[in-house]
Amino acid sequence: MKMMENTLSIDIRNKVLLKMAALLSANQDQILSANRQDLESYDRHDLAMYDRLKVDQEKIDGMILSLEQLAEQQDPVGIERFHFTHENGLEIFNKTASFGTVMIIYESRPDVTVEAGGIAFKSGNRILLKGGKEALRSNLTIADLWQRALEACGVSRKWITYLNYNREETQAFLMNPSQKIDLIIPRGGEKLIRFVKTYATCPVVVSGRGNNFLYVSSKAAVEKSLEVIINAKTTKISACNALDKVLINKDLPDSEGFLTSLIEELTSHNVAVYVAQELAGTDQTEVIPNDDMWREEFLDYKILIGMVSSTGEAVQKINTFGGGHSATIMTEDNHEAEIFLNGVDAAAVYHNASTRFTDGFQFGLGGELAISTDKLHQRGPIGLKHLVTNKWYVYGNGQIR
Repeated sequence: MKMMENTLSIDIRNKVLLKMAALLSANQDQILSANRQDLESYDRHDLAMYDRLKVDQEKIDGMILSLEQLAEQQDPVGIERFHFTHENGLEIFNKTASFGTVMIIYESRPDVTVEAGGIAFKSGNRILLKGGKEALRSNLTIADLWQRALEACGVSRKWITYLNYNREETQAFLMNPSQKIDLIIPRGGEKLIRFVKTYATCPVVVSGRGNNFLYVSSKAAVEKSLEVIINAKTTKISACNALDKVLINKDLPDSEGFLTSLIEELTSHNVAVYVAQELAGTDQTEVIPNDDMWREEFLDYKILIGMVSSTGEAVQKINTFGGGHSATIMTEDNHEAEIFLNGVDAAAVYHNASTRFTDGFQFGLGGELAISTDKLHQRGPIGLKHLVTNKWYVYGNGQIR
């Protein structure tokens, strides 16, 4: 008899996670074969999406590791956050609680079917997964493994459901869901996020949009700055934590030499370099047609460089055009760094480090469901302990007010 209680014990949840890890390991060839078919069907018009679509041995190992690490972590449900004893004897507690049913809508990435699904399940939630058509074979293969893991542990298959819907069916479901949904998390580009927010009838946590900035102060270490910029831009262009814009203080010693070295290094990594109007005429660059490009998240081998006269101007520009995801200042002046870190309105702010660290694993969360650029509930990487709401427990003995 399959269990479909409102909650599952932590032992059962961990058992399912470990069974899923074992099934992933035992069915790697099947997953890779399904993914090859998805890759062959994709026309590669979107380089970032193709990169996220691809599953290799390293990604499968990462999926398995994420589940094993999840199983080792503390149960995020039922943790006491607050305790108050009323003067009339009431004992009042606030504890973490599962949301209920979480829907995850995502593009391209089959690993989300494992990692995000695992985090949401460990948090005691029922999961609705809706992946993109470009990864359908990969996602259906992985979703079937989830079903087998639940079945093997005596748990109802309804705890993790894959929705094989087209765009019209997804829209209809969002507008009039056939079951109660407590939270929706879209993971993808701006079109997907706009689509979900337009039609959803329950709370939505916005995730994924980057457009990240790096500011090179007049007090920056030049070689350190070059290394950080190249890392942030080129190591994974499909990631939402990749670098898009660079602002250089005009008073940086030998700013022209720094700009020349930076452009040469970027072009050697096949990055197309765009510059603001004030840098028109710079070799190996193209001037942007208008300011709209400052708002754009590239997810491609592109970068935009501009000049500013002060840290204050850099902060203002980032707050005007940035995506609220990540921003870095390169400076050897700690006081200046604090002004920047406190002034920039982003989920993660950095001093002398690459934006590529904005990631649940890198932040010690043991993985992430998403990276939120919203300010309500949780900002930045959403890990296991963040995918919960809270609930008040009040114990009395006949008290009245």
